Amino acid sequence: MQELRIIFMGTPEFAVPSLEILIEHKFNVVAVVTAPDKPQGRGRKLVFSPVKESAIKHNIPILQPANLKETGFLHELKSYHANLQVVVAFRMLPEVVWAMPSLGTFNLHASLLPQYRGAAPIHWAIIKGERETGITTFFLQHEIDTGSIIYQEKEPIDENDNFGTVSYRLMIKGAQLVLKTVKSIQIGDCIAIPQPSQVTAKHAPKIYKETCEIRWNQPSRDVRNFVRGLNPYPAAWCIFSGKTYKIFVVSFWDKDIDGQHKPGSINTDNKNYLCVKTQDGWVSVEELQPEGKRRMNIKEFLMGNKI
Repeated sequence: MQELRIIFMGTPEFAVPSLEILIEHKFNVVAVVTAPDKPQGRGRKLVFSPVKESAIKHNIPILQPANLKETGFLHELKSYHANLQVVVAFRMLPEVVWAMPSLGTFNLHASLLPQYRGAAPIHWAIIKGERETGITTFFLQHEIDTGSIIYQEKEPIDENDNFGTVSYRLMIKGAQLVLKTVKSIQIGDCIAIPQPSQVTAKHAPKIYKETCEIRWNQPSRDVRNFVRGLNPYPAAWCIFSGKTYKIFVVSFWDKDIDGQHKPGSINTDNKNYLCVKTQDGWVSVEELQPEGKRRMNIKEFLMGNKI
């Protein structure tokens, strides 16, 4: 059994349980690498990443490089003499970093690779209407998310799931898979299998604000999948009567509405419901958030607002 010296790399809340479970099981996490502090809010106060907060709690040294190829950072990273690096929800690493430890660097990815390689695998799996996703641990190599697979576990996607619910379950399940992977590497029985090359892989590119605009000329099911795939973050959006709204929940609307209507047309009684025409029917907006205001259900909104 090998003695491990682990450097953990991650930034958001999704990575915290994976770090915590390694500490809980007495693995020697010698340092944490996370994103630099960011100014937030009106006062532009510097805010720590969730992974940094966890590292502070456990008195683990913290590195926050702006440039992963910077000589000073590389020298400091090497000084910890780590023989394994664990990456969860962190940015792409240069080879000089991921090739540094003798036992390699493995990543936890929130999809069943080779499907949904990229920065937003959970979002895109839901947007595309998948009924199943999962998590994968794999060793890093040159091309992003293409390294040899260590372990995978599947996770069903329910019709009413959204990004938040699936992400939470994968966060918890992912921590267990990270622990299983580290234990396997420690005892020397880790077998990594190359990803199949003859496969048509779906991609999960980074999501930007422009990506999140709802296109009402799609089928109702695609619109609903799009909305739930972006709920609660970063949230789908649209423009009603010249104003921008975040849309968090829509449902299918099967009541008859008279007349010919183009996709994007609105039908509302300004009391109880607000429906929008899609390519093949109507969807009912159930939860939304006007600019500068809080998230609310449609009845709350219509009590004080008219469209």
